[in-house]
Amino acid sequence: MKLQAREITNGLRFPEGPIVMPDGSVLVVEIEGARLVRCQLDGRREVVAELGGGPNGAALGPNNCVYVCNNGGFNWVYEEDGYTRPHGKADNYHNAGIQRVDLSSGAVQMLYTHCGDIAITGPNDIVFDGKGGFYFTDHGKSYDRLMDRGAIFYAAEDGSFIREVAFPMITPNGVGLSPDGNVLYASETETGRVWAWPILSPGQVQKEPWPSPAGGRFIGGPTGYQRFDSMAIEANGNICVASLVAAGISVFSPEGGLLEFHEAPEPYCTNIAFGGPDMKTAYITLSGYGTLVAVDWPRPGLKLAY
Repeated sequence: MKLQAREITNGLRFPEGPIVMPDGSVLVVEIEGARLVRCQLDGRREVVAELGGGPNGAALGPNNCVYVCNNGGFNWVYEEDGYTRPHGKADNYHNAGIQRVDLSSGAVQMLYTHCGDIAITGPNDIVFDGKGGFYFTDHGKSYDRLMDRGAIFYAAEDGSFIREVAFPMITPNGVGLSPDGNVLYASETETGRVWAWPILSPGQVQKEPWPSPAGGRFIGGPTGYQRFDSMAIEANGNICVASLVAAGISVFSPEGGLLEFHEAPEPYCTNIAFGGPDMKTAYITLSGYGTLVAVDWPRPGLKLAY
């Protein structure tokens, strides 16, 4: 089925990481624009903070702060019709890590750039557990003939603690938590796989034995050539994964298997977030042409920790 989308605003510079705010506005990061932007539902926009690098994912955290996965930046390809797409590690790559933005002042603080001696090279998506911390994916970077192996990390909200949760992964992207907070989900871009891990305690998961590459339980994969991007969870536990190329939103059962697919109108359908009074409005970023859209979703989304 095709997404029946209503345009909220356009002309964004490769938007990602939508956050539905309590007042109904939607925050997005612009990867190519390197900033955090507030979008009103009537189309008006304002810059909240200049972030540098490549802000790739975001989530509302405690104390009126937004936490941003900054991937350090991409190079870009600009098509004649205005379509924009990322192309490898930026020549001026910098600022990779987890940033915290104070929405009251616009102040930006870098919380994490490393886990011990492991550099965070391309953080991508983030979810809070409501227990003092958050999980985030490190997609890594591709350059020349090399590609980083990615991982999932868990970190404290206050910048005091970080640990590796799952490794190795091939371009981990979206990350989410089950409604009861007991299962961690993540998607991989280049493999088109969705994985699940039972959570034993904050930042620690139960792992499947080999041949699972990072200990995850396989949930599902693509139909055709799809590169999976970020995700959101429905209130009933279904996992909604945005995809590139054969673009749209794939809905997976938490038990495993594809339930349905909603086709998007352009190849870079990058992220989804739920909002509205009944949590049945899906806000979706269509990044190639820089558009934020709203879709009436058939089921309510999960309310997040913040």
